[in-house]
Amino acid sequence: MIKSCSGMRIFLLPFLFIFIVACNGQDKKNDPEKTVDVVETITGDTTSTEIATSNVDYDNPFSPPTINDPLFYIDGQLCQHLRKIFQDKKGDLWFGTNVYGVMRFNGDTLVYFDEKDGIGNGRITGILEDIEGMLWFGTASGLSKFDGTTFTNFSKEDGLLHSEIWSLTLDSKGIFWIGTTEGVYRFDGEKFTPFSIPKADIKDAVTVYSFGRISSILKDKQGVLWFGTDGYGISKYDGRTFTHITKEDGLPGNNISDLMEDKNGNIWIGTMFGGVSKYDGTSFTNFTQDGIITGVETGGFFEDTSGNIWFAAENHGVYKYDGSSFTKFNKEDGLNTNGVLSIFKDKEGRFWFGGWGGLFRFDGKSFTSVTRDGPWEK
Repeated sequence: MIKSCSGMRIFLLPFLFIFIVACNGQDKKNDPEKTVDVVETITGDTTSTEIATSNVDYDNPFSPPTINDPLFYIDGQLCQHLRKIFQDKKGDLWFGTNVYGVMRFNGDTLVYFDEKDGIGNGRITGILEDIEGMLWFGTASGLSKFDGTTFTNFSKEDGLLHSEIWSLTLDSKGIFWIGTTEGVYRFDGEKFTPFSIPKADIKDAVTVYSFGRISSILKDKQGVLWFGTDGYGISKYDGRTFTHITKEDGLPGNNISDLMEDKNGNIWIGTMFGGVSKYDGTSFTNFTQDGIITGVETGGFFEDTSGNIWFAAENHGVYKYDGSSFTKFNKEDGLNTNGVLSIFKDKEGRFWFGGWGGLFRFDGKSFTSVTRDGPWEK
């Protein structure tokens, strides 16, 4: 069992969108050590044993879970919606949530940091570590830096005009590339600079959230930047010119949810309506359109040390691709969620899956819901 600090309150919210729109504004510096707490109890009259039915349309990314949703809160779970998983150089695990800020597990203690501790409010959509060991978080209200003691927040007053962040990456020169609701910004640690991306010529483009939203940013092994857009496919930037990739070029959908490069240089592409695709630099293999996998909303890519590619398909479970065939995991295997957003295997060999319903562990055969009592050990 993990050690804990007591006192944090949880308020069960009646509605929770996958895309939570959070308001802006945050004091720039705060000291989280004054108010760090850990969940120990859930307030309110409703418990998971009282929840029996769901009226959520999981094929609709904006469908809000209600108090009758069995995935609204699993008894003892860490949160009801976990978006990001990251392990820092020290080995600490960080879990980004939708409304509970970020959690840190150091192998012994689970600590929650939220708005009152200084981190920007709203969902956590990006976690990374710079060369100096600073942790950076993309939030719904801007960019947050954590030095181990204090959060420093950057938002509109610092030049990030669109502070609702959806994607975050760091290049070899120490430049942050930040995808927001309305375009891309470069950040050198002090100053934000807008980075204009021309849109592809798409007739009757359709968006999920915003036509300017950059949902995913990837810098490949050749140094080329890939920007996933919400309705205009992929924009590639080689440092001089832009190249657009859309459905007309073989892309399965123009609303991009996730991008990943595997060890062989293939680009894996998740979309909101067209499923998953692999691009080898010349042609696309569209696994969903070819009927090999089921599910049109895909993402959460992860490549393990054996070279297996993992990803999630909304309402259809998780897939593992070993290079020749796919293996599917779902509720029958203990994965008690209709939506996985993050997949990660840590340095200790623990396999984590986060999404609706919180956090799950995979032992190679079946999944277990991770509660405040674990399982945490290897």
